[in-house]
Amino acid sequence: MQVIETLADGLKRELKVVIPAKDMEARLNERLADAKDRVRINGFRPGKVPVSHLKKVYGKSMMADLVNEIIRDKPSAILSERGEKSATQPEIAMTEDQAEAEKILDAQADFEFTLSYEIIPAIELKDVSGIKVTREVVEIADKEIDEQILKIAESARTYETKKGKAAEGDRVTMDYLGKVDGEAFEGGKDEDAELVIGSNRFIPGFEDQLVGVKAGDEKVITVTFPADYPAAHLAGKEATFDITVKDVAAPAELKIDDELATKLGLESVDRLREVVRGQIESQYGSVTRQKVKRQILDQLDEMYKFDTPQRLVDAEFENIWRQINTDLQQAGKTFADEDTTEEEAREEYRKLAERRVRLGLVLSEIGEKAGVQVSDEEMQRSLFEQLRQFPGQEKQILDYFRKTPGASASLRAPLFEEKVVDHLLSEVTVTDKTVSKEELLADDEAEEGQSEGKKAAPKKKAAAKAEVAEGDDAAPKKKAPAKKKAADDGAE
Repeated sequence: MQVIETLADGLKRELKVVIPAKDMEARLNERLADAKDRVRINGFRPGKVPVSHLKKVYGKSMMADLVNEIIRDKPSAILSERGEKSATQPEIAMTEDQAEAEKILDAQADFEFTLSYEIIPAIELKDVSGIKVTREVVEIADKEIDEQILKIAESARTYETKKGKAAEGDRVTMDYLGKVDGEAFEGGKDEDAELVIGSNRFIPGFEDQLVGVKAGDEKVITVTFPADYPAAHLAGKEATFDITVKDVAAPAELKIDDELATKLGLESVDRLREVVRGQIESQYGSVTRQKVKRQILDQLDEMYKFDTPQRLVDAEFENIWRQINTDLQQAGKTFADEDTTEEEAREEYRKLAERRVRLGLVLSEIGEKAGVQVSDEEMQRSLFEQLRQFPGQEKQILDYFRKTPGASASLRAPLFEEKVVDHLLSEVTVTDKTVSKEELLADDEAEEGQSEGKKAAPKKKAAAKAEVAEGDDAAPKKKAPAKKKAADDGAE
């Protein structure tokens, strides 16, 4: 077998592989000899079929199998011998001429094919001890724990039917039918819907008009959907809702005590406080982690500058671009609405794709050199988490991961990346800084946009408060697409 390099341009490589016809014939003859004792052909005793006859009957199909095995196995072996890693699956090309293919299958012509691929560049790891990050930490006050407990307790709050008019905080049970231009719209109808006045779950202005209603009342409410409402066919439209009030109930008083804890499935109020504190710490810790990770990735991005395999960049860009366009479509927006053009957006997201790929390669190299491993148990936990997110679809998801080549990599990649970040945190300089929750959660998109070159990213919109009925088409929960955090731009 001959391997001839025909292209070496930057990271691009192309190899011509030639296997002489006599070698192909020798391999075929070995297979025919091995099959001789196993093949059963009418008119011949077992093991007595002449190889020449066997070749006449099965030669071409066996040679085709041999060609397929070479195409499947040889590329990785060739790259290994060359000490190269391909960024993506190498592209393989061979003759499409039927006559030439027949000669190869008859062992009358050399078998030739080409391998085209991009190599993963050699990365010389740099000292990271000079990286400095600030870890923002929030001290959780008892007041915040109490506030969170009260929010949680709303799920356990009881209501008692009352006589008289509905007031702020009361729960109204009603039937309603929404109309635009006198025509009912999809998702705008519900029966026995429960709404707590002041919860801000419905369209702005809707709940205010329920103040003063009482059981048995019928009323027409007029509201206007927000201009940035996620459902484009309703955005900015005036709508009416025919309301029939069935019940008005007043809320029972909420107290933070052992009785409340018991209603929530815990043994005591002290245990409830402990659980809630842990939840808040976890939420803040997640934000802290992302900010620290972003600082590390930004500094690694400055430290490492090298050409990236364009096929990887292309694939990453397509993933980003597909998501951006999906988000815009769901929000009923265009690039013009986001103060940019498609060309400018493509350029900016291309840069983002290149950053992700470059940092991915850097983190991969760091993790490999540090011996970072993702255990089977960690993979199992990640898979179970996927299953929990899609109840009712467990079988389809399991089948996907079992049958799709490379699917498990989508589970492993984020786990590996986080473990590499953990490793880096043990080597960089980390300074803790106590901040308020407002400072921790402050929106720093403007700074991100400058550092990431993401001016093309769609602007973040406030959450829609127009959920006429949660989950209905009239009130989708999706927001306009938001800028992606630099922490998420890393290497997954």
